[in-house]
Amino acid sequence: MEKANECSSNDLLLEHEAQMVSGILDSKERYRKIIKAGIAQWVKDFQNGKIKITTVDDLKKLIEVDLELQKDDL
Repeated sequence: MEKANECSSNDLLLEHEAQMVSGILDSKERYRKIIKAGIAQWVKDFQNGKIKITTVDDLKKLIEVDLELQKDDL
């Protein structure tokens, strides 16, 4: 009986961990979509002259976050 309880506990733990990983991956996917949209808007604003070269730091930050989120995808 103890063996059955042990398996059940392990199964619950694995299921919980799988749900956590899935949630993290879903969040990362949503964040990447937001970042990609931000980068696209930045490029569009830059092309339209709304952003000057002095604000490149914003784009750099977006790219750095995007790369950080992609690290686990490799």
